[in-house]
Amino acid sequence: MAMAGVTILLFGGTGQIGSYITASILRSKPSFPQVTLFTSPGTAERKADQISKWKSEGLSVIVGDLTSSADVKAAYESSGADTVISAVGRGGLEHQIELLRLAEESGSVKWFLPSEYGTDIEHNDKSPNEPPHQLKLKVRKYVREQLKRVKVTYVVTGPYFDMWVNSAPGLEIAGGFKPAEKKAWIIEDGEGKVGFTTMWNVGKFVVTALQNPDVSFGKALKVQSFIVTPNQVLAEYEKLTGAKWEVTKTPLDDIRAFEAELWKKGDPRATLVTLRRIWAEGGTLYAKNDNELLGVKPEDLDSLEGAVKKALSGGYRADTF
Repeated sequence: MAMAGVTILLFGGTGQIGSYITASILRSKPSFPQVTLFTSPGTAERKADQISKWKSEGLSVIVGDLTSSADVKAAYESSGADTVISAVGRGGLEHQIELLRLAEESGSVKWFLPSEYGTDIEHNDKSPNEPPHQLKLKVRKYVREQLKRVKVTYVVTGPYFDMWVNSAPGLEIAGGFKPAEKKAWIIEDGEGKVGFTTMWNVGKFVVTALQNPDVSFGKALKVQSFIVTPNQVLAEYEKLTGAKWEVTKTPLDDIRAFEAELWKKGDPRATLVTLRRIWAEGGTLYAKNDNELLGVKPEDLDSLEGAVKKALSGGYRADTF
């Protein structure tokens, strides 16, 4: 499929990572001929100012219900999109099976990018048993077994650095940083490497995949902004703040025990702890990532220094689109 033929329909495009993807697509050079957002009535009202701004940048909008097959089918038909990008959150992952079924039935959709931004769900032999992976694995199974016509590409980014750096209240031992208190929580000795992607770079990688269909079709693209250790992140924080931080280091076995306790209680925060444990175990590391395949060079991406500077100035919560 030639670049000129990429007309896009976005699901989840106003969400936490979806906003970065939508904004990046709208501002890409060369531009895409048509970009349409499918959104709910509630979101259209709640995020009216943001959507209006995007409309001024060329976005078209369809309001409907993601869980309504009729609405989705009508959106495929009216947009005429040949490429569908899903950025739905965890609560919407299973709905993607119906989005894929209707895409396969449509006469227009040729390419689908499911919501895979984040942890590699097929990294190793433990991956199929990880609780947070189950719905995404179900989607991949459907793709393998049911899709014949539509091509699928997964953009696998690893953890978003912008969110990983923030310690979650009550979950501090699972890792993170609190600049206001000059405190850091690190898993193990802090020397385990982790592959990160910043949230703006997620948008950049999606755009680059769209611009390179020949190398993207049918692949789970593993892409990363940089690979660093928690100790390197800590050193960057200390350098930029000019202060020595208080550091708490937690053994992986303690993380595993804490994680198991949360799952046993049915605490939804267990997902976050499991993911942080997976990342600390090396679940973001590869012999080679796919940056080069897409023609993306290190100088095209955010650096650790730039990412920490941004975190200190408000981070992703301060971003506007």
